[in-house]
Amino acid sequence: MGRSDRIAEPWGTRTPYGRGEEWPVRVDSRLEEGLTSERVDRWVQSASVMHSNGDGLDIAVMDGRIVGVRGRAGDRVNHGRLGPKDLFGWQANASTDRLTRPLVREGGKLVETDWDTAMSRVVSRTRELMDGRGPSSIGFYTTGQLFAEEYYTLALIARGGLGTHHLDGNTRLCTSTAAEALKESFSCDGQPGSYTDIDHADTIALFGHNMAETQSVLWTRVLDRLAGPNPPTLVCVDPRPTVVAQAADVHLAPRPGTNLALMNGLLRQIIDRGWTDRDYIDRHVVGFEELKDRLEPYTPEKVADICGVPAEEITEASRVLGTAERLLSTVLQGFYQSHQATAAAVQVNNLHLMRGMLGSPGCGVLQMNGQPTAQNTRECGANGDMPGFRNWENDAHVADLARVWNVDPLHIPHYAPPTHAMQMFRYAEEGTIGMLWVSGTNPAVSLPELSRIRSILAQDRLFLVVQDAFLTETAQLADVVLPAAIWGEKTGTFTNADRTVHLSEKAVEPPGEARSDLEIFCDYARRLDLRDKDGGPLVPWSGPEEAFEGWKECSRGRPCDYTGITYDKLRGGRGIQWPCNEDHPEGTERLYAEGRFWSKPEDCESYGRDLVTGAPLEETEYRALNPEGKAVIKAADYLPPHETPSDEYPYWLITGRTLYHFHTRTKTARAPQLQDAAPEVWVEVSVRDAAAHSVGEGDIVEITTPRGAVRAKARISGIREEVLFLPFHYGYWDTAPGYRPGSQGRAANELTLTDWDPASKQPIFKTAAARLRRIKATGTPAPAPTTTASAPITADAAPATRGGAAGEAEEYLPPTFPGRAR
Repeated sequence: MGRSDRIAEPWGTRTPYGRGEEWPVRVDSRLEEGLTSERVDRWVQSASVMHSNGDGLDIAVMDGRIVGVRGRAGDRVNHGRLGPKDLFGWQANASTDRLTRPLVREGGKLVETDWDTAMSRVVSRTRELMDGRGPSSIGFYTTGQLFAEEYYTLALIARGGLGTHHLDGNTRLCTSTAAEALKESFSCDGQPGSYTDIDHADTIALFGHNMAETQSVLWTRVLDRLAGPNPPTLVCVDPRPTVVAQAADVHLAPRPGTNLALMNGLLRQIIDRGWTDRDYIDRHVVGFEELKDRLEPYTPEKVADICGVPAEEITEASRVLGTAERLLSTVLQGFYQSHQATAAAVQVNNLHLMRGMLGSPGCGVLQMNGQPTAQNTRECGANGDMPGFRNWENDAHVADLARVWNVDPLHIPHYAPPTHAMQMFRYAEEGTIGMLWVSGTNPAVSLPELSRIRSILAQDRLFLVVQDAFLTETAQLADVVLPAAIWGEKTGTFTNADRTVHLSEKAVEPPGEARSDLEIFCDYARRLDLRDKDGGPLVPWSGPEEAFEGWKECSRGRPCDYTGITYDKLRGGRGIQWPCNEDHPEGTERLYAEGRFWSKPEDCESYGRDLVTGAPLEETEYRALNPEGKAVIKAADYLPPHETPSDEYPYWLITGRTLYHFHTRTKTARAPQLQDAAPEVWVEVSVRDAAAHSVGEGDIVEITTPRGAVRAKARISGIREEVLFLPFHYGYWDTAPGYRPGSQGRAANELTLTDWDPASKQPIFKTAAARLRRIKATGTPAPAPTTTASAPITADAAPATRGGAAGEAEEYLPPTFPGRAR
């Protein structure tokens, strides 16, 4: 397909197939204009890193440059297909504004320097803080886009070397609820299902998961099932009329913040109608009777009142879910970033547990990830978990980790839960964290309440280290900037959302003096002279394959066992799902077959939490609840969100992703086709709400919350009334000179609130109160007022009556990102 086709037709052509059949192969590729595959010097094995799907691909190299990609036909994840970000995103590697030398702050400005100078500053500040204030004065905030070898090395340095509690990833913003929901139900992380469940399911339910835009190749798989014989029934829960919602047989559009009430209502009806597997429940589950009692008040009428969804639609959805013979459920940010996130996601697990639908083809749960290597941050301990899914409250687990690292168990911090990202930034705000090392992420755009985050990062008392490929909004505030190699410029492994491990080989050299993240971390450990208890180097490796072997030993005997995987086994292969060991030498397609869980008290990763308060269960409480190591059904009552619409702020604001961009656009905006497809921020508004404010398609509007204001072009759609949607990708690095964020911002997180889920600690991005006003009309007519929102309405279909020019304000003049003046 041509370039324009894969932007306009992002899911490509259909290759229909039926239930139980293998997904046909379709190889997608993209090369530089005018280049043919015969002229490519070599193809290098890799996989995609701009979403969590893990699409296997080969990188085309010519004259030492990346010149294209093609899908790997034999890969178990994508069978050769690639999405728009796969096909075009590789162009960012060759951007002329890549960081090529370290930077340090001198006289308030960042200036180029050499590696020795930059690293000496980092090491000197580390020693100063360690000597004067101890390890808790140092924090590390990483990403979901490094390799497993790099995360594991960072975890070893932070926890086993320095002994700091403060290590987390931006995965806290996107997949911490996935991990927590799995730990609450199964007492351990790890996706039960497999992508191949799409091939076998007769019903697919997507809970807050806009799969068409976040995992476009996985959606292609669904589309091919829908186009084939015996297509699955689709259920979608989303307040927006997404492509998924429009394809669904049942679309529920609840008010933001009411997902838990909706799930409680669905589960109550399934139980009342007898659509449960009592034998499975009795043999493999604890907690069902408490759930049943707790659900009693959630009648269809009550849930309809809370959620704003007609009772008959709730009843129909419960029938579809309750009578499915093979049910696959997926969950993502529409649940994870909303109010009572973990409690709602856990109810999806409950649905499968009480129906006995786990561990067999077509029967599974995918608590999805938002980033390509988010699974590795959790496995390797680079977020709020211990490496290898060990339990920080279990002294035997900590002692085993200390054995692997050859350090004293007391040196590994486990006196309290590891610090989550939102708490880490609060510690930095209070001054107790004096050095923050940010690698591969851009919190100055991605974290909530950006005016606060910028003020934290800009403090004189905070020594900020940023490790990145580009001078992001966060890097502009740093004291030291370290230029990093990215995908295609280094070797390592990463694991997707269904536990498939891929090897990504180095295809080209990084630009200038840029180094891989692994090289940077190893250099830091060497300069600090970190040692194990026998006097040997704490980090004994210097290359990726050695680091992988170290990680394998750490994973031995744990749920995420990698010991049967080698680089050679991954080379030329189709991807391997962990656990992979002597018992499962080819990997494991599905977890929890026949009700076998990793939940015995002595084995489990977590004893669990109260879903409403977040209070942790003690080991004694867990042993009393689940002595035999079964799955755990947990119930929770709905509570209203902390911030709700009012007379001053009458709308719900939700934020999210769009198909053509990834995170804060540091790579996708440097791919011309992707940037041209979504060049600027917009706000999605319902037909009725647009008419109420005389807003036409493309008009400039202002969205305001108690924390700030953003201006964007209006898109009028069939989104739920009284709900506004903003994509969160847009920051300020590519704006005109003179632009000052916060005054007339375009970053959605200027508006979001500092609040998080009590169990997963994931920030809430989808329940803020907002108001709307028109700033400038573009001449496109506003839609006529309506009293109902029926089928999704596009801009082209909007009624062509104009509401007048009332409320028009001054022209939007973009005011430069403020640097750090120290």
